Amino acid sequence: MRDDAHILPDRLKPGLKLVFCGTAAGRQSALQKAYYANKQNKFWRTLYEVGLTPHLFEPREYPGLWRLGIGLTDIAKYAYGMDHQLPKESLGREAAEALRARILKIAPRHLAFTSLTAGRAVMGKKACPGEHEERIGTTQIWILPSPSPLASNHWDIAPWRALAGKVRKSHGP
Repeated sequence: MRDDAHILPDRLKPGLKLVFCGTAAGRQSALQKAYYANKQNKFWRTLYEVGLTPHLFEPREYPGLWRLGIGLTDIAKYAYGMDHQLPKESLGREAAEALRARILKIAPRHLAFTSLTAGRAVMGKKACPGEHEERIGTTQIWILPSPSPLASNHWDIAPWRALAGKVRKSHGP
């Protein structure tokens, strides 16, 4: 699906300690105008379980993440749906370069892709899950297991815990 405006607004600004980046808004997120809005998505529960949020956020509360130094974006800003439904160009070179430009501009300490698909769209087809040595400017890159219900058979909270530990170590609780 395509729209002429961003499906979800970027939640980016200078000074963030962490930005999460997905491929695109899912159908429920697009309908509810909220990040990670599918009730089975593990994103919000995981942020709480690994200690990145002090309480379990509801998807509609996503603007409140800024108070915690956390931002949100997607690679595909004008399309929504499951990865295989997205127009090819929505995760192509132009979209990847646009994300890189946004990250260079705000320079968060960490950028965490919330799926291997998202990470590979920007970091290349051989990118692996985990912490990366390559950076975007000064920003440390992470590729995390997808919290999507469709990726449950590949779910592992350990990389999310490792990221949370690094964020706390470099920025405090």
